Amino acid sequence: MGFGPFFVCARNIMRVLEEILEPTLRGMGYELVDTQRSNGGRLLRIFMDKPGGITIDDCAAATRHLQRVFAVEGIEYDRLEISSPGIDRPLVRKSDFERYTGHVAKIETSMPIQGRKRFRGVLAGTEGETARIRRDDAAEGEETEIMIPIEEMSEAKLVLTDELVSEALRREKSAKREA
Repeated sequence: MGFGPFFVCARNIMRVLEEILEPTLRGMGYELVDTQRSNGGRLLRIFMDKPGGITIDDCAAATRHLQRVFAVEGIEYDRLEISSPGIDRPLVRKSDFERYTGHVAKIETSMPIQGRKRFRGVLAGTEGETARIRRDDAAEGEETEIMIPIEEMSEAKLVLTDELVSEALRREKSAKREA
C-alpha cells in the first residue's frame, strides 16, 4: 500500500514545522508536545508544556514569538492556537512514554497488533522504539504485557487518574517553589 503525494507532503510539512518549533520553544523554556494542522492546513495547533504547567501568559508570549518566526520561515496559517496539553496529555515521543511510566494510558494503533487496534494499561517503559504496556483490558487467554511500536500508534493519551492528578499537583508546587 503506497501513500499519495498529499500524505507524504503533509508529513514533510509537519516534520519541517517541528524542526523549527523544537529549538524555538526549548529556547523559551518550553517543551513541544504535539502539533496539529487542520482545515486544509490553515489552522495550526501547538501543544507545549513546562515544569509546573503552562499559563495564559506563556501561551501569549509563545504566540507573539512564533508569529514572528513563522513570518520569517514562510509558514502560512490563518489561525494559530497554542495551549497546554492538559493533565491527560497525548503521548507522542519516546520520552513521553518513559516519563509517564507507571501511569495508565489508552492507545490506538494504525494497524492491528495481535488482532487489536485499541489497548489500555499501565505504561511499563520502553525498549528501542517500542512502548511496553501492562494491559488492564486483556481478554482471557490474551497476553497482559505487550510491546507496541511508537510509530504504529495513531493516538496515545494518558488516562486521568487520581495518581496522575496528584503527580501534576506535586510538579506544579515544586516548580513554584523553584521559581
